[in-house]
Amino acid sequence: MLVTVDTGGTKTLVASFSEDGVIGDQIKFPTPPNQHDYVELLRETLHKQYGGRRVEAVVIALPGIIKDGIAVWCNNLKWSNFDVAKALEGVLGSTPILVENDANLAGLAETRMLKPIPVSSLYVTISTGIGTGITTNGKIDPGLRLSEGGRSLVEFDGVVREWESFASGQSIHITYGRYASEIHDKRTWNQIADRISRGFLAIVPILQPDVVIIGGSIGTYFDQYAPQLEAVLREKLPPHIPCPEFKQAQHPEQAVIYGCYYYALDNLPR
Repeated sequence: MLVTVDTGGTKTLVASFSEDGVIGDQIKFPTPPNQHDYVELLRETLHKQYGGRRVEAVVIALPGIIKDGIAVWCNNLKWSNFDVAKALEGVLGSTPILVENDANLAGLAETRMLKPIPVSSLYVTISTGIGTGITTNGKIDPGLRLSEGGRSLVEFDGVVREWESFASGQSIHITYGRYASEIHDKRTWNQIADRISRGFLAIVPILQPDVVIIGGSIGTYFDQYAPQLEAVLREKLPPHIPCPEFKQAQHPEQAVIYGCYYYALDNLPR
């Protein structure tokens, strides 16, 4: 059995997988804003749910820059230099604890589910913030695994700012006073498509991915803005830069935990 932990800016999802990829029990709780409280709650959950059971690995996804298993910076949670594996050491005996960026993991899962697997893909999760994951030949690209696409600096409304500051789910709620589930008019969704397009116009010419996959909470409303988003890119991208194929994540809310599963398969000795 593998245990996966998707740590989001607002909620944390813990789930188990059988070795052949069948998802098992799931536990969800609000993500404590304090690192110590998060560790204590996660330790208690893991011990209570999986203590005494045979667990091959625990894979923890964090929403930030991960270097050598340490969260250097998690923007939405304001966590820095967080060694979660060390803090949880021994929680399930000698079970190894692996740590990776959440968007990298989501991109890994969503890419591996495509048939055929594309040579290059860009996964973008749009939820509390915006995260990006880049895969090459079905693996997290080692040279681009620290990329933070949501922090890309682009012009919007006459000001250079971070992409996620005006196009994330959180910023959409602040701007329109409604959650995505409450937005039904085409005019607003076209405006949201314009906001989302700004980051892609900066990133696509650099990466030129074969496929772009959109997930996260805003990914569940893909059909509301995808046609307009693609239309903007086809109009604005230079003629020699092809507009990639856009796809909705197959598991917009669970891509990260599926990615944790694939990451364990890729990193555990077989």
